[in-house]
Amino acid sequence: MSTVEKINSSENPQFTHILSHATKVGGLIFLSGQVPNGKDGKLVEGGIKEHTAQCIKNLGNVLEAAGSSWEKVVKVNVYLKDMDNFAPMNEVYEKLLPTPKPARTCIQAAKLPNDVDVEIEAIASY
Repeated sequence: MSTVEKINSSENPQFTHILSHATKVGGLIFLSGQVPNGKDGKLVEGGIKEHTAQCIKNLGNVLEAAGSSWEKVVKVNVYLKDMDNFAPMNEVYEKLLPTPKPARTCIQAAKLPNDVDVEIEAIASY
């Protein structure tokens, strides 16, 4: 049986009493969904582009804390409050993620935590 290791990034909002930023097991890292909050836990200013960039930054922080990187991400799930934000979210995603891009799913979710407009989670190797 593989050992399960909980990972938290000191660069991200600290909700660790509720969840881990990631769980490392069996050669994989399962990253919890990240919302567009800064290190202080407050929603960053701006719209979907700035919020997408913050989610990607937060995930990058967790990847680094887990000893991985975006180059090792194999799957991304994007949850949008409004699918009309797909194009601007995708513009930022395309610019910030390395090529080749990991497999991805993007869906509209009826309600996200704290009514944010985007949440992104990922699975990576290490």
